[in-house]
Amino acid sequence: MSTKGLLLVGHGSKLQYNKELILETGKMIAAKSSEYMVKCGFMSMNEPSVEDMLEEFSHASIDVLVVVPLFLAKGIHIEKDIPALLGLPEGGRKGTFKLDSGTVPLVYAEPIGVDPLLADLMLKNAENALKLV
Repeated sequence: MSTKGLLLVGHGSKLQYNKELILETGKMIAAKSSEYMVKCGFMSMNEPSVEDMLEEFSHASIDVLVVVPLFLAKGIHIEKDIPALLGLPEGGRKGTFKLDSGTVPLVYAEPIGVDPLLADLMLKNAENALKLV
C-alpha cells in the first residue's frame, strides 16, 4: 500500500484556538483515511512551521506529497508564499519533492473556495445560532 504525505497548512495566529483548529482538522483527516501521513504546519506565529514539516517529510517513506492549505480563498500566501516554500513558481501546483531516498511528485491543492459543503456548514452554523433565540 502506498503512503501519501499530506501537509495541512494553516495561517497561524496569536489566538490558541486557531492553532488548535488546524491541528484538530489534521487529526480528523488522519482518522478518516489511513492512506495519508498527515502533518500540520503554519505560515507564521505558530509552530511547527511549514518549513519544519517539509523537513520531516523529507525523511519519511511517502510516494507523493500533497500540500493542502486550510484557507478559504486565494491571497498572497496561496499564490506566492506557499509555492515559494515548495519550490514552485508563483501560482504553480505541481513539482517534485526531495526525500532522503529520492524524489516524489509534489502537488499543491487549491484553497477551500466556493463549495457546496461550505454552504452546508454555514447553514448548520445558522441553525445552531437560531437555537439561541
